[in-house]
Amino acid sequence: MQIEMVRDTLLEGHVIPAHPLALTPDRTLDARHQRALTRYYLAAGAGGLAVGVHTTQFEIHDPDVGLYEPVLELAMDEVERAERRPVMIAGLVGTTEQAVAEARTARALGYDGGLLSLAAFPDAPVDALVEHVKTVADVLPVFGFYLQPAVGGRRLPYAFWRRFAEVENVVGIKIAPFDRYETIDVVRAVTDAGRLDDIALYTGNDDTIVVDLLTEFPPEGARIAGGLLGHWAVWTKSAVELLDEIKAVRRAGGPVPRELLTRAAEITDANAAFFDPQHQFAGSIAGIHEVLRRQGLLRGRWTLNPDETLSPGQMDAIDRVYAAYPHLNDDDFVRAHLDEWLA
Repeated sequence: MQIEMVRDTLLEGHVIPAHPLALTPDRTLDARHQRALTRYYLAAGAGGLAVGVHTTQFEIHDPDVGLYEPVLELAMDEVERAERRPVMIAGLVGTTEQAVAEARTARALGYDGGLLSLAAFPDAPVDALVEHVKTVADVLPVFGFYLQPAVGGRRLPYAFWRRFAEVENVVGIKIAPFDRYETIDVVRAVTDAGRLDDIALYTGNDDTIVVDLLTEFPPEGARIAGGLLGHWAVWTKSAVELLDEIKAVRRAGGPVPRELLTRAAEITDANAAFFDPQHQFAGSIAGIHEVLRRQGLLRGRWTLNPDETLSPGQMDAIDRVYAAYPHLNDDDFVRAHLDEWLA
């Protein structure tokens, strides 16, 4: 997509799942189930896909693992066969040299933007961070990423986001500090830069998805358009329906139905089971894999790191939310189409 089309599409607001990695029991790439996942997200109505991000496992960025380009290529191959074209976001990590190399790979494969992690710069000053962003953005439009420290991110002040918002080729920001004060910092920075019409704001705050999407942020009523979420890697069709419902409430100018606020709490509760905040998110990827395994979209919970598995009590928590909130899952939808996605 041309950059202006990318901007327009992102500003519409979409469900963008963070794409998991399908592995065989011996921890090699399971291409059949990897394709099935992509087909599932497209059929569910996702408006974009984020590939090579935390939920895809950061280990794929290791050259010795050698999975970064193959995984990005598999997803793009399925997208090119699809009837509609979602926005394709590639995860970019590491030093400037590595991030630029990954941006070139993603651009060559047809990706529209890069979700840029700053975890490789834990102590760098704002000036150095902004120069890094500019260098990468010269290669591929950048989707900013406020990643919480518990999973490898760092605290980023308003001053950084204010200057980040001035970088020409920035097209969006995933706001995922899991902190209301820092979320408002990002929204305010983009507002103060006068770029609310250019930079799409997306929630990554899995603990407050619905409230983020319903809120008009001061001082100019800025909206978080959609979500780029690991949480939306499961029960994705329900997430698409949820976002459509929220958009209808926003268009009508309210009121917000009480039931929607109740569902907001249910979704946060479900996310706690999947993402394991009780153990500093140690079981977050395994939790997502467990839901997809139950649906048949993955063969198992295997990760590239054999020590990464469900935390104590996490299986019971997933059982509990599955029983408590059957209206949140999309199991019937998956069951009806799984054979065709695996074909």
